[in-house]
This record gives sequence, C-alpha cells and structure tokens, in this order.
Amino acid sequence: MKKIISLLLVFVFGLSSCEKDDICDPSTPTTPRLVIAFYDANNPSALKNVTNLKVIGKDQPEGIIFNQSGTEITKYLANGNTISIPLRTNEDFSTFTFILDSQNENPAAKNTDEVRFNYTRQNVYVSRACGFKTIFALNPPSDGPPLSTPFIQFDTDSNGLWMKQIFVKKYNIETENETHLEVYF
Repeated sequence: MKKIISLLLVFVFGLSSCEKDDICDPSTPTTPRLVIAFYDANNPSALKNVTNLKVIGKDQPEGIIFNQSGTEITKYLANGNTISIPLRTNEDFSTFTFILDSQNENPAAKNTDEVRFNYTRQNVYVSRACGFKTIFALNPPSDGPPLSTPFIQFDTDSNGLWMKQIFVKKYNIETENETHLEVYF
C-alpha cells in the first residue's frame, strides 16, 4: 500500500511540475509593417487603387508577397489602395523600389520610384512564447542632412516620380491597424 501511495504522490508531483506549452498565439501582435494608403492626386479625399504594383526591398531577390493564394507571378502584385510592407529590424533604414504597372509589356508605361525610409527601432518584450517585437518611429522632418528625414524619394527610371506626394500620417509604427503613410499619385 505504501508503494502505491508513494507512486501516486510521485505521479501527482510530476504532473504539477509540467509547464504549459510555449506557443505564441497567432493573434498576438508582432513586429508591425508600414501601412501605406494610396490616394488620387487630383481628388485628395478619394482612395485610388494602384495597378500591378510590385514592391522590392533593396538587395532582395523577389518582391514582397501580397497575395498568398496567387500564382507565382501575381503573388508579388498589389492592386488595391492599401499595402503593408516590412521594415528592416536590423538597420535604421529600409529602401524599397515601387514599380507601378510592373506587368506592362511597354517599358515606357512602367514607372519606378525608390523610397528610403529612415527610422529608429525599439525592441519590446511580448512574452516568453513570442519573444520580442520591434516597433519603429519614422524620423521627424528636419532641415539637416537627408538621412534625418522620414523618407527620401528617387526617380530611378527617368519617367518622373509617379508618387507625386508622400505624407506621414503616423510617425510611430506600433500596430498595423492604422495608416502610417499617404501616397498621392
């Protein structure tokens, strides 16, 4: 009888020392992406859909995936009025090439702009299961050197800038449920 009680106590204490699984809940907010909304430059209050927009991060072999269920070609294209792009968590800047009408056979119809986003980063502890996430703060406008501004825009194909104006709506990038930048084209 003593052996059974001892065995039962060992079993009970053994179960009580078990820890719950360390699995990060998919609904837990992680490192947010930069949310960009596109507007009509001729009617600034109206959202405007981009056409076959492809966004490629500098030194990246492929574009950013916008459509998980699309074909190999279309998964890199955006055709809406809002996109979300990931910022680099190991640098204080990220550079992206934005190609409007990227699938057009006529090279003159494509328009490519490059934008470098400048920011500061902060790692924030989420939980033991999820680890850390990085939040960002776009640099405020400045009269100083260009790298101290929130972004620098370049025309890379001599077709003129298709993104006519870019406005920072929210400097702090802590969630994905708000627009951070507005682009007028």
